[in-house]
Amino acid sequence: MITSWKESGQMYELIADYCKILKLGNRIAKNYSQIEAASHEEFLAKLLAMEVEARKINRKNLLLKQAQFDVLKTFGNFRFEKMTIPNSIDIETLKTASFVDKKEDLILYGSVGLGKTHLATAIGVEACNRGKKVKFFRTASLVDQLLDTKTEGTLNRFFRQLSKTDLLICDEWGFIPFEKEGSQLLFQVISECYEKRSLIITTNLEFSKWNGIFYDEKLTSAIIDRIIHYSHLIVFEGTSNRLENSMIKST
Repeated sequence: MITSWKESGQMYELIADYCKILKLGNRIAKNYSQIEAASHEEFLAKLLAMEVEARKINRKNLLLKQAQFDVLKTFGNFRFEKMTIPNSIDIETLKTASFVDKKEDLILYGSVGLGKTHLATAIGVEACNRGKKVKFFRTASLVDQLLDTKTEGTLNRFFRQLSKTDLLICDEWGFIPFEKEGSQLLFQVISECYEKRSLIITTNLEFSKWNGIFYDEKLTSAIIDRIIHYSHLIVFEGTSNRLENSMIKST
């Protein structure tokens, strides 16, 4: 075996075989020859660093895929001037998604088109970049899935999947009212999140109108109580971004 190492082609095959046995993929075999180092130690360190970085990238891509964002958004072109942030949180905390470490929640409230979904998604993407597990739902879609899985007998499995997340995003909360069973299942989701993981809700309804979503005052009060305990309320005001963009294009 040692004599075969003298041929570069055989060396590559040998390294590739070892990587396969050790379940290291094919990156090392493909890239080790490009590494320049003054010592064996430096070569090994660079080789391992390359593998660690590749795994980080793969992990981020997997988390982004599993989050199921409607559209990927970042903070690159986000406009913070249309939102009012409470003293309990700051922009840097939002941009780093560090509030997720504390299992705190966000309520993004305001009219349509002001950037609530953009902000929620950008925070979710950053959380994924930091290795956090995120799930993004349109709230009506989440309720539909809850009802479907209950009918199919897989509701407990669905809840187990949700329990593995670090951040749950419920977009367009209150756009569509729910029937009693859907409301109860959504309440169960909120209860499961309480003090265990972070939650982001985007809504255009003030708290006093949430009873119009659930049609049950006690249930509404219980949901609000759990949501606001560890929440930061961010209020969006101004002209719709989509409206502004359409006006600009028409001039």
